[in-house]
Amino acid sequence: MKQTTAFVLTGLFVLILSGIASAAEAASGSSAGMVPGIIALGAGLGIAIAAFGCALAQGRVGGAAMESIGRNPNSADKIFTPLILSLALIEALGIYALIIAFILAGKV
Repeated sequence: MKQTTAFVLTGLFVLILSGIASAAEAASGSSAGMVPGIIALGAGLGIAIAAFGCALAQGRVGGAAMESIGRNPNSADKIFTPLILSLALIEALGIYALIIAFILAGKV
């Protein structure tokens, strides 16, 4: 429970930082030099959290599939297709995070 709460709070923190960085771009003044640094920090933290989450999810999916096959070896053919589909969808989420990070990095 504590890990989930920490993960959600970290994600919200990154979203808030990227929002502040985007809003500060239009502002004028002496703090305008901090905007590229905050955007880069938000992009870096976002991709790091997404990579960690995807790796954790892929490990759990693979472990559950191997445990299922270990308990019932005859079901390996039925488990393989949903396993590959799940891994592909998890990887797609990581790629979406990478694209968002590139978009944020392009604002620097």
